[in-house]
Amino acid sequence: MALILPVKGISPAFGKNCFLAPNATVVGDVVMGDECSVWFSAVVRGDVNSIRMGNKVNIQDGAVVHATYEKTKVVIGNNVSVGHNAIIHGCTLHDNVLVGMGAIIMDNAEIGSNTIIAAGAVVLEGTKVEAGSIYAGIPAKKIKEISQELIKGEIERIANNYTKYSGWFQRSDE
Repeated sequence: MALILPVKGISPAFGKNCFLAPNATVVGDVVMGDECSVWFSAVVRGDVNSIRMGNKVNIQDGAVVHATYEKTKVVIGNNVSVGHNAIIHGCTLHDNVLVGMGAIIMDNAEIGSNTIIAAGAVVLEGTKVEAGSIYAGIPAKKIKEISQELIKGEIERIANNYTKYSGWFQRSDE
């Protein structure tokens, strides 16, 4: 069973049909929408500031979501996938964002809608990532505009797949 803990009297709140892997950790001031998932060894730590997630957000294996005490919160929109071992720290991710494996997004960064942050990219503190773009590198820079095919074929497909995968763990008859 996932580790779910209150911090200073505030407990995480979950929407409908959320999946938490048995060794996922979710603590403190965390509010998740519907159909969210937090996967194996992932940590969502709302101990020092709040974390808000929309619907159909997946925090994949080994990822960390955290903030900065009395300075930055985390806000994640709808239909967002945070790849394996990524770090989301005190930033805003708008709707339809794909954060690649091992990427790091720092405090006060803002990731526009319909955006891909490439695997291993580092989005520096305070960076405003243009909506409808692909960013990559260290530090992350705009590589190109994103096509509608990538929005549908990757961003939406991955978010929908993780909703499907979480259903595999919730049903005991399959």
